[in-house]
Amino acid sequence: MIGAKGSRTRHGRIAIVLLCAVLAAGCGRDREADAQHPSARGGPLAVAGHMLAAQVAATSGNRQAARAQQDAASRQYLRDMRMPDPARIIDPEAARVAVAPLPGVRGVVWMDRSNLIVMVDGARYRSMHMIDRVCASLAPLGDTLGVVVNLQNVNAVSAAQADTLSRNCQLPPGQRAFLQPHRQIDALDPRLRRTFEAQQRQGR
Repeated sequence: MIGAKGSRTRHGRIAIVLLCAVLAAGCGRDREADAQHPSARGGPLAVAGHMLAAQVAATSGNRQAARAQQDAASRQYLRDMRMPDPARIIDPEAARVAVAPLPGVRGVVWMDRSNLIVMVDGARYRSMHMIDRVCASLAPLGDTLGVVVNLQNVNAVSAAQADTLSRNCQLPPGQRAFLQPHRQIDALDPRLRRTFEAQQRQGR
């Protein structure tokens, strides 16, 4: 007859085997996702991995580790759903204080609870690299998935340079978090302006 301790050991070994299988199956997928964009990491395999790790910890009596893995699974689930962590909302004023000292920044203002407008001094600061720097400054303050950075060049010398460059801190260009609206920042939609300009060139 197998005792309780032996049963826990056997179940723990089974959970470890399952965990290894899940992680091995996801390795190729994770490498491909990482190459595309950091925000693509995760998915159901990652959630399952955390849950199995929680079971391994629980069967070994490590409640603290089990709770940590369960919390990680919850965070991963929210990330896969593109839902900002409600427990880690970034404070607007703290965000302004963190971003204002960055080189090239002329002003920082929130348009709404998601859209942060950063006015920059020249075309060289109107770039995805600058958005990355802004997001890195915000990361210690909370979940940057809830923030869309909008760069505006205050010294624009052309209509194209005046267009607002926008991106969610953790998602590829054009994508937004769950229930995060695509706000029209510019007075004239840049796509509409480019269409007008193309028509004018063709009419010359």
